Amino acid sequence: MKKYISLMILCCIYFSMSAQKTQYDLVENIPYYEIENQAIDSYISERCVLDIYYPKDSKDFPTVVWFHGGGLTGGRKEIPSALKEKGIAVVGVGYRLSPKVTVQQCIEDAAASVSWAFDNIEKYGGNKSLIFVSGHSAGGYLTAMIGLDKSWLNKHQKDANDIAGLIPFSGQMISHFTYRKELQISETQPLVDKFAPLFHVRKDTPPLLLITGDREMEMLGRYEENAYLYRMMKVLGNTSTRLFELDGYGHDMTEPAFPLLLREVERIRKEYKR
Repeated sequence: MKKYISLMILCCIYFSMSAQKTQYDLVENIPYYEIENQAIDSYISERCVLDIYYPKDSKDFPTVVWFHGGGLTGGRKEIPSALKEKGIAVVGVGYRLSPKVTVQQCIEDAAASVSWAFDNIEKYGGNKSLIFVSGHSAGGYLTAMIGLDKSWLNKHQKDANDIAGLIPFSGQMISHFTYRKELQISETQPLVDKFAPLFHVRKDTPPLLLITGDREMEMLGRYEENAYLYRMMKVLGNTSTRLFELDGYGHDMTEPAFPLLLREVERIRKEYKR
């Protein structure tokens, strides 16, 4: 009899916990440009859409806007599985790709999608003061560009400093190699101009968490670019920039980086609630 009662109690606890488990919804292929832009350009209609994965019946949750990698020439929007069921919303962004468009237009798309998040996340229950921007490789480059060069979001009447945190994974911090290809400059010839995050170092940025793979395993000096950005930020007196090097991982370093992203989101969320 005692065993039966204990079993019943355990069952009640289990079903109670199951009932309380957060449910998530996914809305796909939401255009983030105005309808007139889509009508003018079919490629915008095809690529400039996003998916939003969010906790239902929740309020004030953080949001991660996620840009896929692919060298600005490939890839497609994604909701990383490591970010699912973590109490946050994830906005997976598609953007136009070179050579059909210029790198400048890729950055314009990134800024437009983040602007959409600021304008719309509250409709889904999110907190627009807790919008984070992240991405891997080319996505990390886009993250850093729109977060450090305020002009891209200014075009949408948004302030890049309203982003809660920037978390680029293995992003290029000199001018992107696809942009250098547009200029017929070799991948191995460094360039730091207005299309380089390094060009836009400043003291007053959102919290910036730079994550790269092992310096001996990364591609094309990627760690060193991030380390130089980190150092120049410190020279300017920026106190919100940190750098993580993931020993033993090359450019494909997302698996150990996602927990760092989630930890950063939680750290800033807790500070916001104080």
